[in-house]
Amino acid sequence: MYTYQYPHPAVTTDCVIFGYDLREGLSILLVQRGIDPFKGRWAFPGGFLRMDEDADTGARRELMEETGFEAESITQFGAFTAVDRDPRERVITIAYLALVRKGDVQGGDDAADARWFPVTAVPPLAFDHDRILRIALEQLKEQIHFRPVGFELLPEVFTMSQLQALYEAILGVRFDRRNFASKMLKLGLLQPTGQRPADAARRIPQLYRFNLQKYDDLKQGGFRLEF
Repeated sequence: MYTYQYPHPAVTTDCVIFGYDLREGLSILLVQRGIDPFKGRWAFPGGFLRMDEDADTGARRELMEETGFEAESITQFGAFTAVDRDPRERVITIAYLALVRKGDVQGGDDAADARWFPVTAVPPLAFDHDRILRIALEQLKEQIHFRPVGFELLPEVFTMSQLQALYEAILGVRFDRRNFASKMLKLGLLQPTGQRPADAARRIPQLYRFNLQKYDDLKQGGFRLEF
């Protein structure tokens, strides 16, 4: 019905998936490109948006096709529009962010490989993904002040030091042990189990679990965590 006499840019989605586990800390999920441009370089899982899908659907599809990994929740955090960001054509990308518990991944579709990298050892990335990663890290650090994290990332029961290690990995700082514990306990977010790790000495801290009702209240209501 309508004809527009100007070129249309292509649209892609890219997924910045941060993963956490107790042993290796904070990691980022990357795929190795199996095709040009940037063949052999590492990049975020992503690809071109189909005409019959919205951006969220396209992001989830590309993530699954290229890594075999499914994130329960992804959040759109920015659009990247530099004119020369993609050597193929004019491409705008919509970027998504998630913080998840690490799982198995495997390269698929046009990705030659998929792998978790420590955030402290990320290889040079294709396109403008180095810039996207920097902004995603800033977003993640900002979000942690407004949204409690840990329930999806830690075991059902955990020590205060494990919770502290999670926050330190994300924020890239070190906290005073007593001050951190005091702030967390005042939130009412944690329930002491009255138990300690098996065969642990008395000096080993007790185990906690999240107060799920309080956790949900804090996620949905006003929340500001200052360190």
